[in-house]
Amino acid sequence: MTDLQAAAPYQPAATDHKPALPLTEFVALMAVLMATVAFSTDAMLPAFPEISAELSPSSPNRAQLIVAFFLLGLGVGTIFTGPMSDAWGRKPVILGGAVVYIAGAMICWQAGSLEIMLGGRILQGVGGAAGRTVCMAIVRDLYSGRRMSQISSLIMMIFSIVPAMAPTFGAQVIDLAGWRAIFVAFAFVSTIGATWFWLRQPETLPTARRTPLRPGSLMVNTRYVLSMRVVIVAIIVQVLTYGTLFSMISSVLQIFDITYGRGEHFHFWFAGVALLAASSGFLNAKLVNHLGMRFMINAMLVAQITLSSLAALLLWGVGLTGTAGFVVFLVFTLGILFQNGLIAGNATALAMEPVGHLAGLAASAMGAISTILAVLIAIPVGQAFDGTPVPLILCSLTCAGLSFGTMRFLPQRD
Repeated sequence: MTDLQAAAPYQPAATDHKPALPLTEFVALMAVLMATVAFSTDAMLPAFPEISAELSPSSPNRAQLIVAFFLLGLGVGTIFTGPMSDAWGRKPVILGGAVVYIAGAMICWQAGSLEIMLGGRILQGVGGAAGRTVCMAIVRDLYSGRRMSQISSLIMMIFSIVPAMAPTFGAQVIDLAGWRAIFVAFAFVSTIGATWFWLRQPETLPTARRTPLRPGSLMVNTRYVLSMRVVIVAIIVQVLTYGTLFSMISSVLQIFDITYGRGEHFHFWFAGVALLAASSGFLNAKLVNHLGMRFMINAMLVAQITLSSLAALLLWGVGLTGTAGFVVFLVFTLGILFQNGLIAGNATALAMEPVGHLAGLAASAMGAISTILAVLIAIPVGQAFDGTPVPLILCSLTCAGLSFGTMRFLPQRD
């Protein structure tokens, strides 16, 4: 029996009707819509040298901002998409977000300067926020508790394939049509996902359960959500986890290329690491029902603290270089991706459990705060790149340690 079959029968949490989609298709669709975010960052990585040479030749590190500004737009867009979906329904917001995302991609396609490119990337991020945030609200509409975490893990397992394949896809597009064609590919993929969603997925938020979009109500409900200790703890853990992930994405190509001289085959190495990391979703789906979300988060944080400490000792203390140093960094990168796969979904499920009646707003509040603050961590870490992986390793060690300490404040029941 497969994991998707084992997750059946369907157990509704917040609605009184079953979705028309089979569970397998539902998980795949949610993964595709959410994967737009990962695709929009990771497929760009092989293009950094060309973009830097054309739009920012005097400051190569500024090319990293193409990722950071997309994520910044993602955080800003997340503020609005959840409440809008609570008021108007899930489908209109996801479809509208796709239109905004495609418009941003077209601006980037034609950009003649880095500044215009960054503006288009912010717009892309704002549009991409709809799929990322509202999909989590849809999952919460239909599932709760550890079951929600299990379904989220299955979604993340499929989602994780995208970071594995995106750099290779980007490299192929660059070889065939140049780096600007990547943005045309973004628009094409978004169109496919939005069309699939429009044709197949029914609305999961009945009209009777929608919350009017009133500023006063939004303020009251946001204060209510953020007054819960479990939500605050989950947000802090997500900020630190995403901060490490975004820092790695921003600087990983430069480390492969400049530090270890393996930039030419970066996309193959990254694909292998990301595919291995995708097993984190499978592992979580298998274990979370038995061990609980809190245990899974804490176990991964301990592993990441240990791994980061060893990487710091070997690459900074001992000074390993060459092939040995590269292998250590490769394992360290795997740890960051694996950590994100196990922590992010469980932290979200913990926080969403008591606020199912405000799922869209809660997803927005968590996503916006965690993304924006994580970008503020990633930008200085990425710009601090000095030809070594040391800034990234120190970031990972610090963030994992702070996350582990923060988990001590979590209420006892998950």
